[in-house]
Amino acid sequence: MSGLARRKAWRWAVAVWLVAVVVGGGLTLWLQDSAEPPPAARWEQSSPTQSPPEGWQSQCPTLTPDADGHAAVLCFIRTR
Repeated sequence: MSGLARRKAWRWAVAVWLVAVVVGGGLTLWLQDSAEPPPAARWEQSSPTQSPPEGWQSQCPTLTPDADGHAAVLCFIRTR
């Protein structure tokens, strides 16, 4: 292979590589834009919160304040 043929082949290889990079970059941007999620602000339907079951007060412990007069209770009630 002569020097002129090598340079021509090298130029073709560089041209093909540049076209591949440009096409790949364009596809990446196009696909990235099409995969964006919808806007976050939208209306959603929700059901009203359920009230505690009857008799829940007897299932939870009573409040007993500590020495500083603070009291806190965490009560989990499973209804199912």
